[in-house]
Amino acid sequence: MGHGSSKPSGADSTESDATGDSKSSRLVRLRQKLNYYHHNRHRRQKSGGGLTSNKLLSAEDFAGIALLRLIRAEMRFKDKWLACVSLGEQTYRTHISDHTDKPAWNSEKKLLLERNGAHVARISVFETNRVSKNNIIGYCEIDLIEYLTRTSDSDVAVLDLLDPSSANTVVGKIYISCSVEDPIETEKGFARRILSIVDYNGDGQLSFSEFSDLVDAFGNIMAASKKEELFKAADQNGDGVVSMDELAVLLAIEQEKEPLISCCPVCGEKLEVSDKLNSMIHLTLCFDEGTGNQVMTGGFLTERQASYGWMFQLTEWAHFSSYGIGLRTGSSAARILVFDRRTKRLVEELIDGRIILSMRALYQSKVGLGLMDKGAKELLQSLSEKQGREMNSIESAKEIPKFLEFFKDQINMAEVKYPVEHYKTFNEFFIRELKPGARPIASKERDDVAVCAADCRLMAFKSAEDSLRFWIKGRKFSVRGLLGEEVCSDAFIDGTLVIFRLAPQDYHRFHLPVSGSIERFVKIPGCLYTVNPIAVNSKYCNVFTENKRVVTVISTADFGKVALVAIGATMVGSITFSKKEGEYVKKGEEFGYFSFGGSTVICVFEKDMIKIDEDLLANSSRSLETLVFVGMQLGVSVKKLAAMESPN
Repeated sequence: MGHGSSKPSGADSTESDATGDSKSSRLVRLRQKLNYYHHNRHRRQKSGGGLTSNKLLSAEDFAGIALLRLIRAEMRFKDKWLACVSLGEQTYRTHISDHTDKPAWNSEKKLLLERNGAHVARISVFETNRVSKNNIIGYCEIDLIEYLTRTSDSDVAVLDLLDPSSANTVVGKIYISCSVEDPIETEKGFARRILSIVDYNGDGQLSFSEFSDLVDAFGNIMAASKKEELFKAADQNGDGVVSMDELAVLLAIEQEKEPLISCCPVCGEKLEVSDKLNSMIHLTLCFDEGTGNQVMTGGFLTERQASYGWMFQLTEWAHFSSYGIGLRTGSSAARILVFDRRTKRLVEELIDGRIILSMRALYQSKVGLGLMDKGAKELLQSLSEKQGREMNSIESAKEIPKFLEFFKDQINMAEVKYPVEHYKTFNEFFIRELKPGARPIASKERDDVAVCAADCRLMAFKSAEDSLRFWIKGRKFSVRGLLGEEVCSDAFIDGTLVIFRLAPQDYHRFHLPVSGSIERFVKIPGCLYTVNPIAVNSKYCNVFTENKRVVTVISTADFGKVALVAIGATMVGSITFSKKEGEYVKKGEEFGYFSFGGSTVICVFEKDMIKIDEDLLANSSRSLETLVFVGMQLGVSVKKLAAMESPN
């Protein structure tokens, strides 16, 4: 049995390698090597505010590990190009190509696919001739599970790259391949990569001392106590060394019996011995990225973060800007992240940097609060009224193309009822209608299913107390303060709260989440603070209870009474309703619209009347807004669920 170098000759070196000092130095080198990879892998993730969740998968949800390769592209002009792939809460980027109209990357990445989770990948191509940021030129989306189950003679697919500002315009083509790695090959590949780290002399085999270091790195005390037994089991041909194939077999056999690896040798995370599936997933993905075998760079949250130019990277390094969400970091973050429910992907909300700075100064400091008390409220009111008049002028129409350019990958003009030329003022465009059928209504014939009231960023909480814990930091927020004494009843006090926040780029007509009769409208005068999370997460003001708002009470058969609160905000001069008191309305029907600016609708259900969908509650508990669209399912009537579960 070999105890030193895995090369057969060199007894002296065998004795030398067997000494405690040499073994200790080897372990130090091994750990340094692994920690170096781990540090590089996680350096960018730390700037993301700890967003990524360590979700465990069940065997039913696990669809496989796909190897996606971006081969090359054909573009309409020459430049230096990079491509990004976004899936779920992770984004990866290629290297930057040469100056050409036919960039070649041949970059690959292993991706975890979930049957009920993220499996639609977005591929975006950026030109890189900008100093502060790179410019997105084209994108495509691909359902990886659907792609992998297709029938095709070719291993390579050619996808059209679409213009972000016009989904009907093709701006180039991208060539990709995608395959699911065979489990046996995964095990062999893992063994090959881990062997390469402890194979000090590079002969592709492990001596006993090298094998011993490897077992120590696995962190399994029981395995460490029986190294010789394990080495004999692995050395099937008895030549005194363990080959890559022999190591792969040993790992596979022991994984079924008593797993060797108790903690990941790259990131140090403890692995649950009983959870073989998630341990395999973790090791495969973590070790690939940790040892740099994958060409694509990871650790980004969004494609925008991955694509920024060197000027942004410099300011990021200097901590002048940051990514973050929720109470811990959202109120001070320069970029707001939201989770797209449709694509199950993180996206970045666009806000002008100057606006960010002014909002922080006004809403996140005692000085700003002092300004509020000394006339800033009246100033916001005056600005909103002035802006409203300007946006209704004929001259304002020239702002529409600029607006579309700024939000070019977040406004789909193919859904809009009329072309841009139809709108004579900016406000006409702002309150634009959509084409019939653009927003399908979930379970349209079932009144026991509530739907989302707007295209928006949504937060949902089982109670107002939860909302204060995870999102709202206003000093005096309460349901009674929100609804007012005239409307609020005891049933609403501990009821379910759903916040629909509309950003300027969103479709600004709001719809009915439930079916029922409109009992009354109650107007409550107030300020016009911004409804941006920077203000909502501020402890210095109470956005929802101090802003101008209209409370509507709807009487329903399945949800009891529902209060719908339309809240004005900075630059929102008016709230217009399309329904009247006493009218019976159906869920999904248009209820009204906000004029220019950001705005919010809050829906308050009586206690224990609705079961909100779990994914919405889970994101909200992470202080993460969910990007939803009109008509998506919101929740189900508790009364109806109870009736369905009753044995009678």
